[in-house]
Amino acid sequence: MSDVARVAGVSKMTVSRVLAGHRVADKTRERVRQAIDKLGYVADAAAGALSSGRSEFVAVLVPSLSSSNFSDTVRGLTTALEPHGLQLLLGDTDYALDREERLVRSLLRHQPRCIALTGAQHTDATRKLLERSGIPVVEMWDLPSQPIDTAVGFSNVRAARAMVRHLADRGYRRIGFLGGASALDTRGLDRLKGYRAEIKALGLGEPRVVRLGDSPITMSHGAPAMAALLSQWPDTDAVMCVSDMSAFGAIMECHRRGLSVPGDMAVAGFGNFEVAACCHPTITTVSVDPYGIGLRTGQALLAALEARDAGVEAASQSIRIDFEIVARESA
Repeated sequence: MSDVARVAGVSKMTVSRVLAGHRVADKTRERVRQAIDKLGYVADAAAGALSSGRSEFVAVLVPSLSSSNFSDTVRGLTTALEPHGLQLLLGDTDYALDREERLVRSLLRHQPRCIALTGAQHTDATRKLLERSGIPVVEMWDLPSQPIDTAVGFSNVRAARAMVRHLADRGYRRIGFLGGASALDTRGLDRLKGYRAEIKALGLGEPRVVRLGDSPITMSHGAPAMAALLSQWPDTDAVMCVSDMSAFGAIMECHRRGLSVPGDMAVAGFGNFEVAACCHPTITTVSVDPYGIGLRTGQALLAALEARDAGVEAASQSIRIDFEIVARESA
């Protein structure tokens, strides 16, 4: 900053005012900007945050950056926040609550303006950290009964029940479920809960459940899970999968066994991933608009920041995102 001030022929305070966007004469501002460009100066954002108590960052935690759904959520957040000069600090929890806690502790040290994290399940320490942080918090993808602050999401239980009803309406009665074995994927467990509840409500007998593989569930998990289902319940006529990736693997296993889909076995997925529209047959699935979740989360964070700057305490709220059954060829 001293070098910039020397080249521009102004004080360090004037350089600081230009960088902070404060009122400065146009000619002076232009000299400072030219000096910055000439020297390649980059301001120390951490020092600026310490002096002002504000940063340009929004902390965001997702379970997996390899999932296109969560990548689309990040894209929606960026669309909402970037025009307002806010940048994302991203963390990947790998579906682990203890890792989420460590990341929250680390990210809060960077003084983010607000924070968005995925899911409603957190350690007690994480919840206390967020409640005491004094910044807006949004929980994404789920709708907890007691949100920390604001929640943006949908009910995985309701969505799974809707898919089971869709299969039953198509005439299927021996419906199985393929999910992951890990207890870390709470959204997958909610889908299993919804499956069980609707199977019972429709009087379709005992649940037919295979849980196989750690989160995130991939295509490679679907085939062995389908094989296990057919081994235990060979008369199964339809299966709901915890994700489209699993559904793709299940369909490939059916092809290898000479089973037609949906003639011999109907297969449904969850998430409306690109593979669902490109698979043969195309996959019936639940569409949940991950980009929309990110966009609405960003808008909720901006509203909370605006209220905070105005000295108004924003009320906690739950913003429901719609889901829909996308009927395709597989079921």
